[in-house]
This record gives sequence, structure tokens and C-alpha cells, in this order.
Amino acid sequence: QVQVVESGGGLVQVGGSLTLSCAASGNIVSIIAMNWYRQAPGKQRELVASTTIGGSTSYVDAVKGRFAISRDYAKNTVYLQMNSLKPEDTAVYYCNVDVREIGRWVSSNYWGQGTQVTVSS
Repeated sequence: QVQVVESGGGLVQVGGSLTLSCAASGNIVSIIAMNWYRQAPGKQRELVASTTIGGSTSYVDAVKGRFAISRDYAKNTVYLQMNSLKPEDTAVYYCNVDVREIGRWVSSNYWGQGTQVTVSS
């Protein structure tokens, strides 16, 4: 089993910054990808940013130039630095990881519990 725990959400004013953290732990051989999703009220969950084992990153257009995803391989932790926040960034942010577990040949996918980000105008 793998545990995924997010932290760092909160209330921030428009134009402010927040950094989210997500730590994965458990029977991990390797982490293939670490992703941040978000879900706003009444909307579908969307992929915000991803980073793969090779170090490549990708972002949804709405956050390009404002958000940055980074990873600490030693700590199995991924960060999402969010700058120039807008009201439309308000959502529950979820961490999602693709991992190879001890004793399993196929990869597994796990979600964190989510952390609320609220941007006030």
C-alpha cells in the first residue's frame, strides 16, 4: 500500500502565492509520475500539472507561467508553487501518483485526500 498526503492549502488573496506539498510513502520501488489535479465546485476534476520520472513537466494552459511543479526524488515529494493566484484557481487540489510497488509487476495509482485552496478577491 502507498499513502499520499498533501499539505499547504489555505486562503490567499488575489495575486498571492501558495506552495502545496505532497508526500508519498509505503511500499514504493519507484514513482513513475506525480500529478496535481484540482476540482472546483460544480466542475470536473482537471489535471493541472505533471512531472515524470525523467523530469519532464507539463501544465494546463490556465496555469502556465504562474505555477511550477517540482519534485524531491529522495523524499518522494512533489511541490506545486502557485503564484499570481486568481479567484478561478479556487478548488480542492489533489495529488495523484503512479508508482511501482514492491511485489507488483504493474504500476498502481493513488490519490491524496485533497487540500483546499481559496483565492479571495
